[in-house]
Amino acid sequence: MNLTAESVLKKTIALIAVAMSLYHLTVAFIGAPQQLYFRSTHLLFALTLVFLLYPSFRKKTVTPQQAEVRDDAGGIIGKAGTAHASWLDWLFIAASIVTIAYVWVNHEHLITRFVFVDDPTRTELVLGTIFIVIVLEATRRVIGWALPLTAIIFLGYALFIANTRPEQIIEIMYITTEGIFGPTLGVSAAYVIMFVLFGAFMERTGIGQLFMDFALSLTGHTAGGPGKVAVVSSSLFGTVSGSAVANVLVDGPITIPLMKRTGFRPPFAAAVESVASTGGQIMPPIMGAAAFVMAEFLGVSYLQVTLWAAIPALLYYVAVFFAVHFEAKRVGLLGLPRSEIPRFKDVMLERGHLFLPLVMILGGLIAGYSAPLCALAGTLSCVPVALLRKSTRKNIGWMTIWNALEDGAKNSIAVALACACAGIVIGVITLTGAAINFTSIVVDLSREFLFLALILTMLAGIVLGMGMPTTPAYIVMVSLLVPAIIKLGAIPPAAHMFAFYFAILSAITPPVALAVYAAAGLAKANLWESGWAAVRVGAAGYIVPFMFIFEPSLLMIGEWPGIFLSTITAIIGVICLAGGLFGYFWRDVRAWERVFLIAAAVMLIKPGLITDAIGLGLLFVVLVNQIALSPAKATAVRPPAK
Repeated sequence: MNLTAESVLKKTIALIAVAMSLYHLTVAFIGAPQQLYFRSTHLLFALTLVFLLYPSFRKKTVTPQQAEVRDDAGGIIGKAGTAHASWLDWLFIAASIVTIAYVWVNHEHLITRFVFVDDPTRTELVLGTIFIVIVLEATRRVIGWALPLTAIIFLGYALFIANTRPEQIIEIMYITTEGIFGPTLGVSAAYVIMFVLFGAFMERTGIGQLFMDFALSLTGHTAGGPGKVAVVSSSLFGTVSGSAVANVLVDGPITIPLMKRTGFRPPFAAAVESVASTGGQIMPPIMGAAAFVMAEFLGVSYLQVTLWAAIPALLYYVAVFFAVHFEAKRVGLLGLPRSEIPRFKDVMLERGHLFLPLVMILGGLIAGYSAPLCALAGTLSCVPVALLRKSTRKNIGWMTIWNALEDGAKNSIAVALACACAGIVIGVITLTGAAINFTSIVVDLSREFLFLALILTMLAGIVLGMGMPTTPAYIVMVSLLVPAIIKLGAIPPAAHMFAFYFAILSAITPPVALAVYAAAGLAKANLWESGWAAVRVGAAGYIVPFMFIFEPSLLMIGEWPGIFLSTITAIIGVICLAGGLFGYFWRDVRAWERVFLIAAAVMLIKPGLITDAIGLGLLFVVLVNQIALSPAKATAVRPPAK
């Protein structure tokens, strides 16, 4: 076999990626070493891969507009590397090794010294400066400019406004666990990569096709069936991928053409896929990376975070599902022919066992085992489970394992760099006390009125999410805005979940809506039309967070009778919201009925006996008018297949 520079580089990248995955699998089994060792090793793997996968000089394989699209996990979509890394990339790799090797060699000294009492040495100051530059550059390569510029602005604030000595900044960033090697990088090292690896193994062993066939067998034949397939399959795949754009790019090529074929307009098809894919980050049992950070910040188990997220995620997907249903009924669409739909019984008998790794993870979390250990068990079970039946074992081999290990490491580097760079922001906030000042500003601007503070936080989350991945956007919001919400009366879980939601919803909110960009490209639809359609389809996601701030029963906090009642009325509410926004309920709705339905939705989503009674009353008026006074319903007509 002829060895070329390109093939050698490709094999080198694969070896490093597999080594990274095996290292984290081993750590999950035997236990993590001391924090500084563990986090720095994780970051060194990620830095090395970044400088090899995203070299200084690369060939563009797509248009400049496409090349600027980035997914919510940070990866750049549409750019391919050159055949070799340049001298500059190898220099960055060498500098990464030297700066992190210093931390390893001097580990005992670094963990026993007194921060801000023992002055850093000249060597530490030089290496620390180089290390900060390395992290900023690596983050820029894999994510873009938004997060590094944010970090640079915070560094400038510390130097020129807070008058912090440069030595203190370098010290906290480089040789403590309060800056770059802080808790956010710890979450990436301990939690995120394990679940990313699990997702890679699930994809390689055929779970994606299982999700699609499972959704088709359940909903493909109903009105607007392909749209409902997108909702169900994207919610399932999102629990594995944790990335809205990755979800769109896996499901979209199948579901979007099906939706268009059965009569949905391209912008609506793009909206449904993008909104359904975005919800994967809030869908238990495996949520987006920021959920693990939330657990760390609040000092609770990851299982607790999934419990808080369960009802809002249910409401989100019920609203999307009925948006598809009502739009299909309004336009007059049917589902796919039965001959094109797999039978549910056949799907479950042939490939249903592939759900077992997910069940294993969920069972382990409920039983009280740590999230990394549960992810390890689920990952190790994927291949044996796929080998159980002939229908799923045919493509399984040693290369399946190798490719999954390689994919898992590559897919985790964007989150690792995002967490490392976000550590710079957190380090500055910790060092300067900026959070206290910012909290005071938000409280003053909102005039101590919680609702105005929530509006400010919502807007900040959407703006931050436009330029950076969900995890750092959430981290910045938690550092600067969430304390103000808590000070004004919100409980911490609700405040954190509020920030989490709006950091995610930026993916479907114009003008910069990354998930919509990806879906609109697949649907060949106008970006603005698709974006505003996505806001309508995902409207419940913008309303529910405000409701659980004022009444946390929607987060499963409180007495069970109240939680149950709040959940039932909120489900009715999001169905009303979909009906009001898409102009169909029992039949086509009139203008005043739309107003009544939307008002009923707001009343029902907000927990409380009085608001529930008002909402049910408004809904009753609409139903009486639609059923008793105007019983005729639209007749669905299947459009001709293309």
